[in-house]
Amino acid sequence: PQRNHLHLTNQVLLTTEVFARGPGRVVSQCSMDSILLVDDNPLRASMRKTLLESSAPSVFRAVDAAEALCLVESEQFARNLSLVITGHRMTGISGPEFVAELRSRLPQVPILVLSLVSGAEQLYLSISNVFVSQTNSPEELRALAVHLIGVGHRQTA
Repeated sequence: PQRNHLHLTNQVLLTTEVFARGPGRVVSQCSMDSILLVDDNPLRASMRKTLLESSAPSVFRAVDAAEALCLVESEQFARNLSLVITGHRMTGISGPEFVAELRSRLPQVPILVLSLVSGAEQLYLSISNVFVSQTNSPEELRALAVHLIGVGHRQTA
């Protein structure tokens, strides 16, 4: 199997681990609930949503932090949420501020921050259960989502 190294430093994911039997087939699949994708870029969000829907029964998109925070205020929505995926750079609020607010409302749900900014992971070290990745690869994103939902399920079990 193809294997990249997984490095966790204070709950921050720096690279990824992918076990594959061939292109596009991840070996380790788990039952997924809902994913919240926070992305203000319509084209990128559509591509990521489509990619994640092949692994998760429900993927919801919020166009910004305010919409995401409104969604998680719904107890039913929050209860079924297994993962939040967001970018580091946001309009109107910094990524770390948004993630800290999300963490206060969703203490057990893993949050994946996607960022190509060097050193961005340092800004999230004080926030628990946050993973930062610099991946641009669709297959790595899918594998990360599967892995992090598994982490979330183990924490709530």
